[in-house]
Amino acid sequence: AEACHELHTSFCSYHGMISREEADQLLSLAEGSYLIRESQRQPGTYTLALRFGNQTRNFRLYYDGKHFVGEKRFESIHDLVTDGLITLYIETKAAEYIAKMTINPIYEHVGYTTLNREPAPKKPTPTSRDMPDGREPPGDDASLEERLTSLVRRATLKEKDRAPKYEKVHNFKIHTFRGPHWCEYCANFMWGLIAQGVKCADCGLNVHKQCSRMVPNDCKPDLKHVKKVYSCDLTTLVKAHNAKRPMVVDMCIREIESRGLKSEGLYRVSGFSDLIEDVKLSFDRDGEKADISMNVYEDINIITGALKLYFRDLPIPVITYDAYPRFIEAAKLTDVDERLEALHEALKLLPPAHCETLRYLMAHLKRVTQHEKDNLMNAENLGIVFGPTLMRAPDLDAMTALNDIRYQRQVVESLIKNEDILF
Repeated sequence: AEACHELHTSFCSYHGMISREEADQLLSLAEGSYLIRESQRQPGTYTLALRFGNQTRNFRLYYDGKHFVGEKRFESIHDLVTDGLITLYIETKAAEYIAKMTINPIYEHVGYTTLNREPAPKKPTPTSRDMPDGREPPGDDASLEERLTSLVRRATLKEKDRAPKYEKVHNFKIHTFRGPHWCEYCANFMWGLIAQGVKCADCGLNVHKQCSRMVPNDCKPDLKHVKKVYSCDLTTLVKAHNAKRPMVVDMCIREIESRGLKSEGLYRVSGFSDLIEDVKLSFDRDGEKADISMNVYEDINIITGALKLYFRDLPIPVITYDAYPRFIEAAKLTDVDERLEALHEALKLLPPAHCETLRYLMAHLKRVTQHEKDNLMNAENLGIVFGPTLMRAPDLDAMTALNDIRYQRQVVESLIKNEDILF
């Protein structure tokens, strides 16, 4: 970087509409000098001409409130050129080294995966304290049931109930690091004036942009980065909270089933929007400690509204954009067996956290239909409510999206009616 700064002079001016050859002649006197010219072939477009390595390099220059050539945006041309000289110098002098950076990464050995790997669960050893009569635990020949005290059994069940290992891609964003910074994948320096690399918005992993393509899908979101519940990616939320499903889904469904299954028009009747928003803010602020009990929200339609809002706010719907066409195709099949088979195959396309959430919700909605005499909500009615809530057409024209509404309803209706078979 110091070498580049030595190259960089303050020689810069706007020279109007001049040719590439004229710009080259003007810049040939000083390495690191630069100028801006307007294109003769395309008036109104501008080019940054920069002298480096005894040749003039030309870059199309853009402005949207900040100056930029590629991805990076700068307050001044001076900063843009400074960053460009640093990058050109590094890429020219260390091209071979850069090409080899990702070949032997430290990532698997001492990096992120090692530091964040969950410890293997320890097998509890019964002691005389655990035995009902204070005797020493039976030897190896005793049956497993005899050796497991109630304490150990509870620990075993708890272990089985732990959240599954959902895979998650890193949510990398271009990031400007203050001061010297090193890549956590290859352990090499991250160069440049701004936007030197990328940072995972969910777990905080810092890597070169080129290294980010090599990092496995092992993001383990940290709650200090994941600061909201609504509008948060579903897999990100469940991994951050080490849960099987979003706590919003679990808590709302428990509350609804405890006091609302016989409520007429359940899920169809709207709750007061201000109170639904209040529930949302409570979850975002307090997470699992949010109070959605009858003492606070007497109207059960507030809770059903908050649950529906959670699904609508997801950046990627429960039935993902990638899987959406397969579910619609399945709904169009007239043969019942063929439709069920197609739905079963479509479910395999969902990420595990999405599939588990959908399974839990469909089991709940099936229980809602079992109280149809009281709540007047059958599978078809619930399909009308939840079709557009769980499925969103990916970039379809208005007419196609409109036509899809009835198929969305049929998808959810089939999932509810055949929940025990499909899941």
